[in-house]
Amino acid sequence: MTIANLLKGHEKDLGGGFVVRRYLPSAIKQAVGPFIFFDHFGPVEAPAHADHDVRPHPHIGLATVTYLFEGAMDHRDSLGTVQRIEPGAVNWMTAGRGIVHSERTPQDLIEVPHRTHGLQLWAALPVAHEEDEPGFCHTPAADIPQLAIDGAVIRVLVGSAFGHTSPVKTYSRTLYLDIVLQAGQVLALNGLPEEAAIYPISGAVEIDGAPLELHTMALLATAEQQRVKATDDSAAHFVVIGGEPLDGRRFMSWNFVSSSKERIVQAGEDWEAQRFPKVPGETEFIPLPARKPAPSYL
Repeated sequence: MTIANLLKGHEKDLGGGFVVRRYLPSAIKQAVGPFIFFDHFGPVEAPAHADHDVRPHPHIGLATVTYLFEGAMDHRDSLGTVQRIEPGAVNWMTAGRGIVHSERTPQDLIEVPHRTHGLQLWAALPVAHEEDEPGFCHTPAADIPQLAIDGAVIRVLVGSAFGHTSPVKTYSRTLYLDIVLQAGQVLALNGLPEEAAIYPISGAVEIDGAPLELHTMALLATAEQQRVKATDDSAAHFVVIGGEPLDGRRFMSWNFVSSSKERIVQAGEDWEAQRFPKVPGETEFIPLPARKPAPSYL
């Protein structure tokens, strides 16, 4: 058996009926490689004028990785970045010592019904880079390597696989694949990093004969080869994530990640005192949660 464990995740309402399914961090496993946070949102059928905007909020010590299957969102951050995020593109925002960003429905979609569907992951930065300068990198869909092999179409979003390497720059060995496997086909996954997981987006898959249910993440025993089969009458869509293990424990509170408890507390105080940089043109402010960042470990 190459499934080491299963994560069921839990649902969280971000407001306005926008529900996400969260798998990392979990009580079983805080992170898979550098990925310390994994949210699957949608598909959401948003009516006209739905309020699904994410107002300006801060981050430290991590990189957000946003990837859409459907819909679009407008990213704005305190560096002055304005970027429309669309399906297939990889958007990597390095928080480092501190950044603030918002994610809003584009103007052309606000007045019409539309669907939103995608993933947002956080990658904890190595300790040596936790206080790096913040940055934002948009890699268009056309620049993401794509290949067809053994009945599968594979997009190498981050890292290297099947002889292809993504242009997205990372701070440690990181893997993120988007795979569509045709019905009845089998794909062998070789050479995975030390930590890896598979998460199905749609369809039915088996990992070495063991069924993997939707809304379940499979942690893999990567010392062995994995054989993934699409077992339904239609194609199976899934992602593979992973990388080298984190270089030590991470503390998390609200939108903050750090190897230092004290740094988490300081970030909360800085946000409350409005010492973080502002997003140009944004005036809304999300107060620090009632349960303030404390030196606790999840």
